[in-house]
Amino acid sequence: MNNADIADAVAASQGIPKTDAKKIVDAIFAAIGEAAAKGDEVSLAGFGKFKVKDQPERQGRNPATGAAITIAASKKLGFTPAKAIKDRLNG
Repeated sequence: MNNADIADAVAASQGIPKTDAKKIVDAIFAAIGEAAAKGDEVSLAGFGKFKVKDQPERQGRNPATGAAITIAASKKLGFTPAKAIKDRLNG
């Protein structure tokens, strides 16, 4: 499922034009992205939480040469599903 599929589902369930639903879906994902960029946690009741996590600097290997390299520290966006979603996934 992609953004267009989500927009189609929203349009069908809410009886609104697909163009309006696409704008709404895009705005939601933009808001989540902006909050994550600030380092804020995004909690969606009944769905889950998006949380920014720090990935520390670490050692790795260049697969072509086998030489040791340092992988720079970075941030990643993690997702923890809500209990309701976990229950749906597991039967």
